[in-house]
Amino acid sequence: MEQRDWTDDHVDRWMPVLPGLDPDVEGVVTRAARLARHLRRVKERYLVDFDFQRHEFDTLHALAGRRSRATPSELAADLGLAPPSVTARLDALERRGFVRRIPSAVDRRRVDIQLTEDGHAAWLGAMEVLGHEDHRLLDALEPAERRTLADLLRRVMLVAEQPHPAPDRGADHER
Repeated sequence: MEQRDWTDDHVDRWMPVLPGLDPDVEGVVTRAARLARHLRRVKERYLVDFDFQRHEFDTLHALAGRRSRATPSELAADLGLAPPSVTARLDALERRGFVRRIPSAVDRRRVDIQLTEDGHAAWLGAMEVLGHEDHRLLDALEPAERRTLADLLRRVMLVAEQPHPAPDRGADHER
């Protein structure tokens, strides 16, 4: 018999209330939301051990992903933030010795942000611990299953990343 999780019970509770509910859609969306919450909680718990707040780690992570050097506007775009919000983060990370501002080699009006050795070491240490939970969870799948899951989620995300019009609720509420 297949094992049941919390979401199976959730779907069972809602089926009589919403007879048109697609249990597969509800199951996927609910599991994805619960998994995202789980990973966020684990990340925040582990980051405390590294004396990081989530936003600090996320900023270092974005910078590391750009080969340890980026402009503040590139980081703002990567993080989905307004540039002033990134400036405050960078100020705090610079005080901790994790980043430094350096003049751009391309445009002297521009300043680049560079990850320091201490910043890289701190980020990498946290990444190793955080990656452990990712692997712990995904080790429940065979390598081919992980690849299939990654491909399926990519297809869903390609739709999610497309702009779409708001649903037309007017037709549903005509009297």
